[in-house]
Amino acid sequence: MRYLFTSWLDFLLIFVPVTIALEVLRADPLLVFVSAGLAIIPLAGLLGRATEHLTTHVGAGIGALLNASLGNAAELIIALVALREGLHDVVKASLTGSILGNILLVLGVSMFAGGIKYERQRFNQTAAGMGASLLLLAAVGLIIPALFHFTVPDRGVAVERNLSLVISFILFMIYAASLLFTLKTHRHLFAGEAHNASDLGEQPWARRSSIIVLTVVTCLVALMSEMLIGALEPAAQQLGLTQVFVGVILVALIGNAAEHSTAVMVAVKNKMDLAYGIAVGSSLQIALLVAPLLVFASYLFGAPLDLIFTPFEVAAVTMSVLVVGFVAMDGESNWMEGVMLVGVYLMLAIAFFFLPA
Repeated sequence: MRYLFTSWLDFLLIFVPVTIALEVLRADPLLVFVSAGLAIIPLAGLLGRATEHLTTHVGAGIGALLNASLGNAAELIIALVALREGLHDVVKASLTGSILGNILLVLGVSMFAGGIKYERQRFNQTAAGMGASLLLLAAVGLIIPALFHFTVPDRGVAVERNLSLVISFILFMIYAASLLFTLKTHRHLFAGEAHNASDLGEQPWARRSSIIVLTVVTCLVALMSEMLIGALEPAAQQLGLTQVFVGVILVALIGNAAEHSTAVMVAVKNKMDLAYGIAVGSSLQIALLVAPLLVFASYLFGAPLDLIFTPFEVAAVTMSVLVVGFVAMDGESNWMEGVMLVGVYLMLAIAFFFLPA
């Protein structure tokens, strides 16, 4: 218990038993959806904290690899549950939403919060340039299947799925190469990017405790995700929302809320390197790791997932990546740049709200 309630988000853990009770009582799906979403937020935070504490016991190299691999575990679990239920549109929308939410909302709020306290904040320009380049590459990888689909729509579903599978493999290999580049061969260029529990003012947990928390919380995230996805369709109908909007905005915010708070907290402490790394690094994991893993997993479920996003999703990701690249190219940030990024996110969110089903 001493590991809990060190963050204000932990008080939302009360919604874990509440969600289970609502599910057992077969309550209104909207109540189950809201309660499960609120329960996942602190669980995702605990998942990230347990990973960070575990890294203090396994060395810098393996620790960085753990952080990179498990950074989006909550979003991956939610997407896997939706994938198993055949909700491909929700899965792809949640991928889009996670990318947009991290590079626009998370980074924007972090720049604004840090910029209010400090006139100008600096971050590693080399890391920023690498992150922006990888984001652009990831956007290209996600755009190609859609361009192919709309250019030659008569080639058939099988060809489009094969194209998505090959591109997923390439994206995964690029992600692995980026880890080798940043953690091994050119590690000296990325000094100052390490992210661990001490940045949040916490005492290190014992290795055994970290593993136990990581295991238990992963199981709880899976359970809450089952209930969240089970209630998603009827809840969306009650709210009058499309599945694309629910995936892009609501599901993505639920999976990323803990990272949002962490990035803002470190930005206020004038650690914009960390804030930038959390926001952009998380988007890169979604595009280069989570998306390919979901495509691979879809074949195990017997319903192959393609990477054909809607034209608006493609345009939204492309514009967002370009905006972030321009903002980050000088290695400095201020509160006005944060306002601009959040403004772009809000405009896109409003547009997704009015998109037809």
